[in-house]
Amino acid sequence: MEPKRITIIGIGLIGGSLALQLYEKGMASKIIGVDANPEHAKKAKELKLVDEVKELDEAIKQSDVIIIAIPVDKMIGLLPAILDKVDGQIVVDVGSTKQQILDEVHDHPRRGRYVSTHPMWGTEYSGPEAAVKGAFENTAVVICNEEESDKDALEWVKNMYKTIGMHLLNMNAVDHDVHTAYISHISHITSFALANTVLEKEKEEDAIFELASAGFASTVRLAKSNPAMWVPIFMQNRENILDVLNEHISQLRKFKACLEKENYEYLEELIVNANKIKKIIK
Repeated sequence: MEPKRITIIGIGLIGGSLALQLYEKGMASKIIGVDANPEHAKKAKELKLVDEVKELDEAIKQSDVIIIAIPVDKMIGLLPAILDKVDGQIVVDVGSTKQQILDEVHDHPRRGRYVSTHPMWGTEYSGPEAAVKGAFENTAVVICNEEESDKDALEWVKNMYKTIGMHLLNMNAVDHDVHTAYISHISHITSFALANTVLEKEKEEDAIFELASAGFASTVRLAKSNPAMWVPIFMQNRENILDVLNEHISQLRKFKACLEKENYEYLEELIVNANKIKKIIK
């Protein structure tokens, strides 16, 4: 498959890491960066994540593929505007929520040129400096509502993800948003809440750093994630997250009740039941 001229809109963690992989695997003949943050655009050029930085309209004209890697609230308005301008180019997004975005372009005359995807990879860091070489290897990517995309666009995008080392999952947008609420979005809320709990209760920050174990660090790692990315995700997937959050609060209450009533037998049962996760996560 011939290398493509690729525009990446949003040259941060995901966009920048994709750029590195696309070059390394020979998928890109040229990468053009578009970023609303001039400092990010400048840094992406300095780090050689992109060949050049251009304004959106010019970048679209010069590209075969446009990858949108920006916060999901910004994508709602931008995706239809990009589809208005394309003339055969492939458009891909990498957002963490899907239903609202897909609803927005469902009846667009160029809907077929768009492929809706969610690479299931990320870190707690953001910006061009956060880009990682070798990202996405041996991880999953979800392609949503693939029957609504043109065959050639879908085939190229699938090949792109396979080439950079990902395995493909097909899912409708409704199911995707439910599942990500369970395996990703609730994890971030829990981490943010735990970090706030510790910061509130432990005013002496030095004590936290001295006593923090690997377990604590891994649990609150996600609390370092960028609010500009996560607040829009929580907004767009609000109903699913509330459903999961209600169940999570119910589980916390069980642990609290065990300690209040000194019911250590039931406490052990709760932990033994939780251990079943070993069958799913190695």
